[in-house]
Amino acid sequence: MGVLIFLAAALTDFLDGRIARKWKQVSTLGKLLDPIADKLLISAALISMVDNHLAPAWAVVIIVGREFAVTGLRSIAAADGVVISASGMGKFKMVAQVVAVGLLILSLSPSGGAPHVSNFGRPFPAIQFWTVPELHTAWSHLLGAGKTTWDDWQVLLYTAGRAMLWVVVISAVISMYSYFRAFFTGSARRRVKSPATAATVHQE
Repeated sequence: MGVLIFLAAALTDFLDGRIARKWKQVSTLGKLLDPIADKLLISAALISMVDNHLAPAWAVVIIVGREFAVTGLRSIAAADGVVISASGMGKFKMVAQVVAVGLLILSLSPSGGAPHVSNFGRPFPAIQFWTVPELHTAWSHLLGAGKTTWDDWQVLLYTAGRAMLWVVVISAVISMYSYFRAFFTGSARRRVKSPATAATVHQE
């Protein structure tokens, strides 16, 4: 149920902007609230992941911190007359976030029980993830002759979610760099054009 509610909220967040633009119902209030709702949804979901020991706090701090940094940067850019449009990496990050959170929620049992991983709640091996014994067992059951149990699926979903979380962190850092680069590039071009414009007006 939890993953259905989250996916429904993410879907409505995606559709409302498209519907508003299609029906030409874009408003100033909508432009203000749409990105806030997007970031509030993801931030609340990720913080709850930390509370349930499904995600490391350091990763969530990077992701949520990036959201605040980009929002502040766009506000400064708008005041400076620079428009920073959403980048492809930023859109990819949003999709990766939804997938990561969905997988981590699905890794919980219907009663809310945690995945049966020996190092649950502790640092998860990012590179040699196959060294986790429960993952090795679940993978062998999935591909071998053994029966794949719900415990196995929990371990597989949890591992996939943690892997996607790394993808989110990396894409968050890259997209933040691209936004800051676009801002400083746009500001520099604006400063170059301003003296030329001022000179033209003075000559007239």
